[in-house]
Amino acid sequence: MNTVFEMIFNQEIPGKFIWADDRCVAIATIEPVAPGHTLVIPREPIPNWTDLPPQLLDHTMRVAQIIGLAARKAFDVPKVGLVVAGFEVPHTHVHLIPAHSEAECSLANAKPAPEAAIADAANALRDTLRLEGYGSQVPMELDSPAVAQS
Repeated sequence: MNTVFEMIFNQEIPGKFIWADDRCVAIATIEPVAPGHTLVIPREPIPNWTDLPPQLLDHTMRVAQIIGLAARKAFDVPKVGLVVAGFEVPHTHVHLIPAHSEAECSLANAKPAPEAAIADAANALRDTLRLEGYGSQVPMELDSPAVAQS
């Protein structure tokens, strides 16, 4: 059985795509803690982050760093919290949360947001990533993981 993330990657259920490459995808969460709350998810459905092969872990964290830097600019925050909890979906994923304080990074504060607000935040990140030179990893459309072929 596919995880909810695999269903999003396969477009069986909708997602707002910020980044896509052959090893991981980043999407906007539907229950953000703050605007710009993003999930970086390896394509391989490994339940525990501690079980990721080292190269996949390295790549996932590098993508998280790139998106985190873009989030600092896009949302004018001093920090982007990184949370790896992994209890709600049995598929490794990293939460990136633009924040002014550690208290703003608590996943207990997550709540559903209007689709328009999620799309606006995702597009702000996508635009910033393009400006930072990562346009080839930004999906062509918000609702699809497809990127332009080079």
